[in-house]
Formats: sequence, C-alpha cells, structure tokens
Amino acid sequence: MLALLASGSSRSSSNNKLAESENSAQNSSNMSWGTELWDQNDNLAIHTNRGIDALDKYANFLRDRVAIETEYAGKLRRLVKNYQPKKKEEEDNEFTSMQAFRNLLKEVGDLAGQREVVSESLQLQIIAGVTLLSKTLREERKKCLSDGANLQHNLTTQLSSLDRAKRNYEKAYRDSEKAVDSYKRADMDLNLSRAEVERYKNVMTAKIQQSDDAKNEYANQLQKTNNLQQQHFSMLLPAVLNRLQELDEKRTRGFREFIVGAADVESSVAPIIARCMEGIVKAGESINEKEDTFKVIERYQSGFTPPIDIPFEDLSNSVKDSAQDSTYTYPLPTPTTRGGTLGAIKLKKRVGIFNLFGSNKNSLTADGQKEDFSDQPPNQRRKKLQAKIAELTQNIAQETKARDGLMKMKIVYEANSSLGNPMTVEGQLNESEHKLEKLKVDLKKYQDFLEKACQVPVATSSPQATRNQLQNGHRTSRHSNGSADDHHDDGDDQPDDAGSLSSSASPESGLGTSHTSLPGSGQGSANENAIGEDTYYETEVETLNPLGTCRALYPFEASSEGSIPMSEGEELQVIEIDQGDGWTRVRRANNSNGWDEGFVPTSYIECTLYA
Repeated sequence: MLALLASGSSRSSSNNKLAESENSAQNSSNMSWGTELWDQNDNLAIHTNRGIDALDKYANFLRDRVAIETEYAGKLRRLVKNYQPKKKEEEDNEFTSMQAFRNLLKEVGDLAGQREVVSESLQLQIIAGVTLLSKTLREERKKCLSDGANLQHNLTTQLSSLDRAKRNYEKAYRDSEKAVDSYKRADMDLNLSRAEVERYKNVMTAKIQQSDDAKNEYANQLQKTNNLQQQHFSMLLPAVLNRLQELDEKRTRGFREFIVGAADVESSVAPIIARCMEGIVKAGESINEKEDTFKVIERYQSGFTPPIDIPFEDLSNSVKDSAQDSTYTYPLPTPTTRGGTLGAIKLKKRVGIFNLFGSNKNSLTADGQKEDFSDQPPNQRRKKLQAKIAELTQNIAQETKARDGLMKMKIVYEANSSLGNPMTVEGQLNESEHKLEKLKVDLKKYQDFLEKACQVPVATSSPQATRNQLQNGHRTSRHSNGSADDHHDDGDDQPDDAGSLSSSASPESGLGTSHTSLPGSGQGSANENAIGEDTYYETEVETLNPLGTCRALYPFEASSEGSIPMSEGEELQVIEIDQGDGWTRVRRANNSNGWDEGFVPTSYIECTLYA
C-alpha cells in the first residue's frame, strides 16, 4: 500500500513539473525583450556578446576534439602497423591465437577508420556551421546595436531641443514680467512724460510677444518630444530589442542543434564500432587451445620413437673385448676407395673444395634446407614434400590457364590480323611452355622424393637419442665443439686435418663422387680440372682407422653424392662419427679385396665405438 502511495505521489510530482514547464514556456512565448527590457539596452548588448563568445568557445572545443580524434586514429593505425606479423612470423599464422590476433588488429584498424569519420564529420558539418553562425550573429548584432544607437541619438537630440525651448521660454517669461512691472511703475510715476510712459508700454508689449512666441516654441518642442519618445519606447526601440532577442534565440537554437548534431555524428558510427567490438569478441572466441596443440604436434612431430633402456654393461667383459680389439689389425686401404671418397689427406688449403666434384644432386633450397628435405624427420619430410607438391600443382594449373589464354589469343590474331600480330604472342607462348615443362619436371621430382620417403621405414630412435646412448653406454667420441677425441691410445695416429676433411666430405657438401663412379673415370678427371690453381694437396695419404662398428637397422638406398647403400642387418666399420649433420661415414670390404666407403644416415644404424 505504501509503495502504491509512493509511486502515485512520484507520478503526480512529475506531472506537476511537466505542467509548470509548459506554463513557463507559454508565458515566455508571450514575453519579449522590447516590452519587458525596454530600459536594459546596455545589459542586453553585453548578454548577446557573451552568448556569441560562448558559441565561439564551443567551436574551439570541437576543434580541439577533432585534433584529438585525428591523433587517436593516427596512433591506432600506427599501433596496428607496428604489431602486424613480420614475414619471419608467417609460419605461426596457422595457430588460432595468431589468427585471432590478426583479426583483432583488423578490427582495431576499422575502429581507427571510424574515429577518422567522426573527425571529418565534425569538421565539415558542425565546426563549419558553428563558425558561419557565429559570424552571421556578430554582423546582425552589430547592425542592431547601431540602429539602437541611432534611435537613442535622435531621442537625445529631441530632448536637447526641448530643453533649449524651455529655457528660452523661461527667460522670455521673466523678461515680460519685468517689462510689465516697469510699465506699471512708469505709469504711476507723475514725473515721467507721456512719451517715456509710452516707451515702457512698447517694451512691455514686445517682451510679452517674445514670451508668447517662446511659449509656443516650447509647447511645439514638447509635443514633438513626447511623440518621438512615445514612438521610441513603444515601437522603434522594442523593434531593435526584439531583433536582438531573435538573434539570441537563433544562437541558442543553433547551440542546441550543433550539440545534437555532434551526438548524431558519434551515433552514426556507433553501429560500426559495435560490429568491430563483436568482431573482436568473435576473434577471441575463435581461439581453440586444443586445435593449436594439435597444430604444434603436426609441425614438430618427428616420427621417431623414444629411446630404449640403456643396457647394463659388464666392465670385465668390456676389458677383454678391448684387449682383443687392440690386437686386431685391419688391412690398409688404397688412397682412393672404390666408393670414390678420399682417405685422410692432409690439406694445404681448402679454397674451392666444394668445386671438387660437379653439382650436388641434393642441393639446398633458398631457405637453407635440402631440396628433398632429407635433413628433416620423416613426418616433417613427408609434410613438406606434400606441401611442395601441392604448390607445384597449383602453379601448373595457373600456368596452364595462362598458356591456354595465350593460345586463344594467337588463334584470334591469326584469324584476324587487324587485332594484332600473332608473332608477338609466340615468344610469350614459348616462355610459358618452357615454364610449364620445368614445373612438371619439378613435380615429378618431388613426387619421386615423396614416394621414396613413404617407402623408408620410421626409425625407432632419433639421432639425438642414439648419441645419448653412445655417450652413456660407450666412450664419448667428440667434444661439444665438434672436434674429435683421440680414438686410440696413440694420438699421433690420427692426422690433425682428417676430421676437418671428413666433416666437409658429407653428402650434402658434394665432397665425394657417386657410389657408382670409379677412380680414374671421366668424372674424376673433370673434377680434377674443377680444382682451382689455388687449391692443392700433398701426395702423402694416411688411412683412417676404424672408430668402431655399426649395424644397419634399416635398408638404405644411396640417393646423394658420397653416400653408399646398405641392407638391413649389415655390419660396417665406422671411420667418422656424426658431426651434427645427421650422417655417419662408414666403409665395408668388397669382393675385389678393396673398400667401399661413404656416408649413411646416423638414425639408420646402431653404433658401437671402440673404447
């Protein structure tokens, strides 16, 4: 009940306020400055001037706001530009979090555009209107004040004329009174002659006439002054004051319209800003941590399995094996093996060493990776090959469309020579055919790479795991800086330059001929000619002693320069351990009492190094 009474009283009070505001509006509409403020001309002049100054102040406020909006939009755009993903970060664009961040930057850029729209609209619509209105009002006010000053001047002049007429009348009246008194005294004086009395009478008559004339003039000026004063305060001055009232109302009305217009400008971009906010929220909601986790797995999954447990090593047995290994002797190989690789040759200079043998079949791409991605783990290699094949397929489709377009253009030119010379298209057509043929060759090459990559079984452990096993179960064969340790008790058995040569003789460096080439063949001669005059070797050749043995875990087909094939379970001698490039140098005895020497993937073998 109390709540109902309270709500009813609040409604009645609001209704009363509304009625009072309506009554005040009606009363104000019936009132005017000309009638109510007829005597406040100076105050009205001051008020109108302050009103126009307030309008100018609002214009300055808008100008400062436009400057802030413009600066804010510019800073937002610079912010978006500075945080755009760099080229080196493009590979991270597949993650949903990075995609959301890019969408966020786009929405912030759109927000900057809307702030620029607000700035331009305020400048062109509101500020220009306020400036024009202020200028017009000042001119009208100046004219109104000038008209009011003229009216006041006319009234003041008339009042001055009335005052002069009144003073003249007062003086003439006093003179006539004196003349009448003089005549009466002269008429009563028996000593004066008749002529003298007549003179006093004439003077009295003249003064009385002058007094009557001054009286008439005073009455005339008084009537004129009253008429002018009545007209001034009832018609002329109210008209001027009403014009000032209209001017001030025009300023007030313009003030209202400009404030509402500025709000409308802001409101016009509010829906677009709201959509930008929705886009930002949508970008945030699009982030999927599970999907990003899966993409990380897809990117970095190698396909290797974790290393097996390190076996227990009986030191008593290892001592006996070491003694047996130290008494075993190996036949010395010839300086140049059948596999085409070099033994431990002392180098005087390594300039031009990569030009020893022609081009390498497994060259590097522009980003430093091998062409067949054989330096990648199996899973990553297959994915990169599939991506390369998809890219080449798309390029072939585009180039095919371009070639077909050129062929149609050539046919049209041949049918109608006025349209163009068909020979101008011939060169472009030949270039397109050459490009298309090259793309097809590359596609076939990468398809072969993918087929071989799919045929190779996945290794049970990674090269890193293999090295860990070697370092924990056997003697470490290399320092962290990559330099070789002494593999035998006598450190002089291993030449100083052997490690340097063998490291640069990896398959990807091109130092070593194919496993099918023989010493003294034409290829060898060409390679000898490829060596510059500034590169030479000593004739002294030293044999690389074996560092241990290895067993092939998987079959390997040699597909690069300097590598040799091996079958699963085959036993080989290790003559150079992995230098960090994923390849190990091995050799085997062949049937012709010679040696095959080359490189095999470290992850495809299980090594046992001598103590």
